[in-house]
Amino acid sequence: MSQQQQQRGGGLPAAVPFYRGPGVAFLAVSPLAVFVAGFPLRFGLMPALLLSLSLSLVFSRALRPSLSFAAAGPASRRCAERARLRASLRGETQEQQARQEGADHAG
Repeated sequence: MSQQQQQRGGGLPAAVPFYRGPGVAFLAVSPLAVFVAGFPLRFGLMPALLLSLSLSLVFSRALRPSLSFAAAGPASRRCAERARLRASLRGETQEQQARQEGADHAG
């Protein structure tokens, strides 16, 4: 997901439903499929839940990198804000902070 997509309303809140959607769908369909197959619901519920978990892991594998990328943006912003706050608490000026950030990114 690019920076433009995150600014247009993408990002973590938009990525989570796409990642969790298949799991919720399998969770809803699996017990129904077990019940239709003829198993009593109370005995078929646990295998259905395990089946839905494994299927959601397989089918949402391709979506994991986009979710990780979407979560990295807010985390890096919080880290940068925390570093600025610590620098200001130490009494560093804006110029010293910029020089320190440049040195951190260079090496």
